[in-house]
Amino acid sequence: MYDQTLPEVVPTIDAELYHDEPLPAYTELDGRINIDLDSKIARTLASFVPEPPAYAPPENFSKPQISRRSWKIRLNIVIQVVGSRGDVQPFVALGQELQSYGHRVRIATHDCFASFVGGSNLEFFPIGGDPHDLMAYMVKNPGLIPSMSSLREGDVQRKRAMVEQMLSGCWKSCIEPAAGESRPFVADAIIANPPSFAHIHCAQALGIPLHLMFTMPWTSTRHFPHPLANLNGAKLDAGAMNYVSYTIVEWMTWQGLGDVVNSFRSSIDLERINTTVGPNLAEMLQIPFTYCWSPALVPKPADWPGHIDVCGFFFREPPQYSPPADIHRFLQSGPRPIYIGFGSIVLKDPSAMTRLILAAVRMSGTRAIISKGWSKLGSDLNPAEIDTANILFIDDCPHEWLFQHVSVVVHHGGAGTTACGLRTACPTIIVPFFGDQSFWGSMVAAAGAGAHPMHHKLLTADKLCDAIRFCLQPTVISSVQKIAATMSAEYGVQTAAQSFHSNLPLESLHCELLDDRPATYLYSIRGNRIRLCTVAAHILVQGGRLKSKDLKLYHSKPFNITNERWDPLTGLSSSGLSTIKGIVTATGDMLASPYTAVQQAGPSDSAAKTTSKAAANFGKSFGKFSGRFLQGAVVDLPLAVADGLRSVPKLYGEDVQSHGEVTDAASGFMVGGRGFLQGMTDGVSGLVSKPMQGLKEEGALGFAKGTGKGVLGFATKTSSAAIGIVAYPGQGITKSLIAPFRSTTRKSVMAQRAAEGEHMARTEGLEHLDVLRRFDALMLHGGSSGTDATSASPYIV
Repeated sequence: MYDQTLPEVVPTIDAELYHDEPLPAYTELDGRINIDLDSKIARTLASFVPEPPAYAPPENFSKPQISRRSWKIRLNIVIQVVGSRGDVQPFVALGQELQSYGHRVRIATHDCFASFVGGSNLEFFPIGGDPHDLMAYMVKNPGLIPSMSSLREGDVQRKRAMVEQMLSGCWKSCIEPAAGESRPFVADAIIANPPSFAHIHCAQALGIPLHLMFTMPWTSTRHFPHPLANLNGAKLDAGAMNYVSYTIVEWMTWQGLGDVVNSFRSSIDLERINTTVGPNLAEMLQIPFTYCWSPALVPKPADWPGHIDVCGFFFREPPQYSPPADIHRFLQSGPRPIYIGFGSIVLKDPSAMTRLILAAVRMSGTRAIISKGWSKLGSDLNPAEIDTANILFIDDCPHEWLFQHVSVVVHHGGAGTTACGLRTACPTIIVPFFGDQSFWGSMVAAAGAGAHPMHHKLLTADKLCDAIRFCLQPTVISSVQKIAATMSAEYGVQTAAQSFHSNLPLESLHCELLDDRPATYLYSIRGNRIRLCTVAAHILVQGGRLKSKDLKLYHSKPFNITNERWDPLTGLSSSGLSTIKGIVTATGDMLASPYTAVQQAGPSDSAAKTTSKAAANFGKSFGKFSGRFLQGAVVDLPLAVADGLRSVPKLYGEDVQSHGEVTDAASGFMVGGRGFLQGMTDGVSGLVSKPMQGLKEEGALGFAKGTGKGVLGFATKTSSAAIGIVAYPGQGITKSLIAPFRSTTRKSVMAQRAAEGEHMARTEGLEHLDVLRRFDALMLHGGSSGTDATSASPYIV
C-alpha cells in the first residue's frame, strides 16, 4: 500500500537494481565516518545483528484506510524539525495536509523560519538554534568527528549549547502557547525528524504517540549502509556490517550528546538512560517511521517491518509566484539555462566557488541562473566579471516554479531539492558537502538521472563542465523523464498522512464521552476506568460530577524504556562508568559550590551570611554526592550484574522470559521474587533439559553442546536470581523515594491541560448539559462505555 520492496536481501546498494552503471565510490571527504569492518568493536556489534526477518505480510494484508471524511478525532499535533529550510519545507506541506483532517498543527523549528511557517497558515513555535551556524559547522565538520580547528575554536561547545537550547525549546513546544497566542496548547501527538533529538523524550514524558519522518535512511538494514558510514574491510558479512553501521553511527552520536540528552531528561523528570539503550531507542521502541523519498529511487528494504513506510517525496502546493522582471527577461532572452545553487550551505570561500562556476558555464557553452543562497554567491565579484547575457544571479525563488524553466540543476543534494529537480524532469548534478547528500548523489547517478556526485573540495571547472555536458545527453534526459512520470503518480504528503493516522493507537485514543476528542485524563471509580478529554473533564468538575484530584493524566501511548544489558561484563562496565561519572560530577559540584556562594554574595551580605550560604551549598552537594555513591554501589551496580546475567542465554539463542517492569517498591519486590523463582527453576531444570534437547536434535554433539548450555545457564540464572532478589526491590524502593521529587513535569502538564479544558469549554459552544447526561448514563452502565474493542471503526473506511 505504501511502498515497493526490494526483491531480496542484498549486502550493499545494488547498482543493477537501478542502472547498469556501477555506483561511484564514496570518498572520505563526503562527511561519512570510516568504519573498520575488521575492528573488534565492529565484529562484536555484528554478533548481535539478528537474522534477516521474514516481514512478508499475507496477500490480503493492508493497513487501515483513513479518509479525511471518516476521521473524527481532532488532535493537537506538534511537528519538531531541526535543519535548513529544505528540511522544514516538506513538513509545512505535511502540516497543511494534516489540517485538512481537522487537526491543530504546530511547526516547532528555528526562529528564523517564523514568517515562512506563518505564511503557510500554520502555527509556529520557536525552539532556538541557528541553522546558519549549524550549516557552517557541518560544512567545517562534515562527519561526526570534529576537526582540531573546531575543538580549538570552541565550535563543539557552541553546538552542544545549541542542542541544549533546542531540546528545551522542543519540550516547551509541546506544552506552552506560542507568543501572542491566547489558546493553550498541549500536544496529543508528535511528528519529528530524528535530528530534533527531543522527540522520544517529550513523547515519553507526555505518554503520547510519536511518529518519525525523515529524508534519509535512519533504520538498520542489510541492504545498504548508513549514509553517514564509510565501510572498510571485507572479513565480515557485508549485509551484517551494513546493518551494524547504523548502530555505530548512532553510538558515536550518543557519545557526543548523550550527557546533554540525559540532562534534558532529568529536567522533565525522566530517568537517565545508558549507552546500551540511548543510541537505539527508536528501533527498540518500534517507533513508526515514514521515509519521505520516492520508491522509484530507493525501494523499501525487505527487512524493514510494517511500522516503517516509504511514501514518496513531500511536495507542497506550488506557491502563487510571478517572477520579477529580471528573471522573466533572462528566461525569454535565450535557450533554457541551467540552475546552480547551494541553498543553505555556508561556504568558506564563496568567491572562489563563484569563479569556478562561471568558468564551467562559459566552457560548457550554456547559460545559467545562479542562486546566491546563504553564501551570497557572486556578491563579492566585480560586475565586469559577470557575462550578464548568459549569467543571472538571483535571490530566493521557488524551486517548484523555477525548475520548470531550466534544463539542468546543480545543487548540494538536499533531499527536497533533489526531489523537486527529478519531479520536473531535470537532469541533476549533486555537489555534496556533508550528511546524506552523497547518498542522494549516488542514487541519482545510479538511476541514470544525472552525473556522478562531485564533492565540493574536489570540484573543478573542467569536472563541472563535463558533468553539465553529460546531463544534456538524450539518454540522461530520457531517464529522468521516466522517473518524473513515475513520481507524478505518487502522493507523498497524502500517503504520509495515511501512515501517521494508521499507526495511531486507534482503539484507545478517543474520549469516551466526546468521541471527536483525544482522551487526556483517566477517571477511576469502583474498579472501572473512564477516558476523558480536557473539555469533558472540565465540564464534569464544574458540574460537580467529580473532583480535579480524582483525575490522572492518561497516556494514550506509554513508553517503557529499560536499560538493556547484553551480558554481565558490559552491564557492569556501563553502569560503573555511569556511576563514576556521576560521582566525579557530584564531587566537582561539592568542591565548587562554596566558592559559588562567595561569588554570588552581594555587597551588603555579611561574612556570616555568606559563610552560611557556602555551608548550605556544600551540604546540598554532599547530599547529592552521597546519594549518587550509595545508589551506584547498592542499586545500580548489582542491578546491572543481575540484568547482565539474565541476558547471557540470549547469546546462544535462548529466549529470556520477562519478569515485569519495576515502577515502585511494590513492583520491585514482585519482580525480585518472580525473577528468583524463574531463575532458580530454569537454572536447575536446564541441567537436564538442555542436554536432552541437544541429544534429540544433533545426537552426541548436541548432547555436549546442551550440557555446556545447561551448566552455563545454571551458573548465570541462579546467580542472577540471587542478586536480583535484592537488586530489584532496591531499584523499586529508590524509584518510590525519588517519585515525589519528580512531579514538577506532571503538575505542569496537569495545569496546562486544565487551562486547555477551561478555554475549550468557554469558546467552543459545547452543550454542557449533554456532556453531564452522557456521563450519568455511563455511570448507570457501570462506568464503561464498552467501546474499546470497536472504537477504531468510526475512523476507518
